[in-house]
Amino acid sequence: MILRQLQELIGGIYDVSVTHDVYDFLVTNRDHLPEAARDSSSDEELIVAQEPDAVGVSLYLDPALLERLQKSSPLVRLNESNVADYWTALEGVSHFQYFAWNAGHDKPVTLLELELQAEIDKYVASYLLLKRQFPERFPVELLHILFERTRIDPRLARGRENLYRAATRHAEKFCRRLADTLKESRREMEDGVLAELRRFYRLTDARKVAHIERLAEAV
Repeated sequence: MILRQLQELIGGIYDVSVTHDVYDFLVTNRDHLPEAARDSSSDEELIVAQEPDAVGVSLYLDPALLERLQKSSPLVRLNESNVADYWTALEGVSHFQYFAWNAGHDKPVTLLELELQAEIDKYVASYLLLKRQFPERFPVELLHILFERTRIDPRLARGRENLYRAATRHAEKFCRRLADTLKESRREMEDGVLAELRRFYRLTDARKVAHIERLAEAV
């Protein structure tokens, strides 16, 4: 199943594992979500319900989107016809994996942290897939499509446009620096890059942003 494969892909990149299968938390019918989340038009949403002694989590993904991905799997061939659906599903799995992993280590997670990591996951996971599918070429188009062509929908942002812009801005800085390193090596993913990604994954949002700014200043 594609979501489980995406969970394994992200887990392999960052060397993280969670005991929970994303499908056990998947909801595809909005009527089954908490009432406050039912009126959203988003194709993807992580719903977290905080209780005094527990946390409830659900990942909503649009069923039509999942059906399209089953018919045209990006894991077989990532292309312009399925990349938008792929990134939507990957964002949901990224949110779930990151939240679950941090919860398992008793670490709080901010929305900025979730969104920043998801944008980076989109680039890194897509880079890996494209290098495996087309090993002789470097996917130079990824940065343009992900960070220059993508726009924030105010209806879905719900007043959080500035937060999403900040997450995208920081992720773009990080990924552009990462792309320069990967372009030089021309390999699928060298050990030094993986080590850097795995250290970054384990940082808090403030330390992630500080790390990105230090990298930008070093250019």
